[in-house]
Amino acid sequence: MRNSEPIERLIASFRNLPGVGYKTAERYAYYVIGAEIAEVEELAKNILSAKTEVKFCKECGGYTNKDVCQICSSRSGETICVVAEPKDISVMEKVKNYNGLYHVLGGTLSPLENRGPDDLRIKELLSRIQKLGTKEVIMATNPDVEGDATAMYIARLLSPLGIKVTRIAQGVSMGTDLEYADEVTLSKALEARQVISNG
Repeated sequence: MRNSEPIERLIASFRNLPGVGYKTAERYAYYVIGAEIAEVEELAKNILSAKTEVKFCKECGGYTNKDVCQICSSRSGETICVVAEPKDISVMEKVKNYNGLYHVLGGTLSPLENRGPDDLRIKELLSRIQKLGTKEVIMATNPDVEGDATAMYIARLLSPLGIKVTRIAQGVSMGTDLEYADEVTLSKALEARQVISNG
């Protein structure tokens, strides 16, 4: 028997979420329908609040509800870990032994998607490095073709500046997104990072 139209609309909304198929979306929809109204209102309020209050940090480009995020406000700029997307910061923060800053590129180089150096936050990275006196840049882009190409491009840019550029080790499997790597794997990859440019 087919679900009623409001349920099908709710299922369709849940299916828009990444990795959610019909069965999972249907489970979510039934859960919402069976929940107390206060719980559903709280869920709706939290979704709207996150959407309207969260913005990009003016320094690193990560997610925050302030102009400058807590990490940029409280840490030294001696080391900057470069990631592709804002969500990658929370993944890397699971590694307890990293105390440097982050820089979000806003993607990776991808000729197939017409995304070149000018489409990424590379100029902002260079500006921050000079302003902060950064000594090491850790490239933590995904271990795939685009991530590797981006890491090598930035390493070549930084080489004349005398900045040490390292790449997280391949404890993270080729083709794996950072968000799916566990804490131990990421920690080992960070510890065993490899120099790709000594400056």
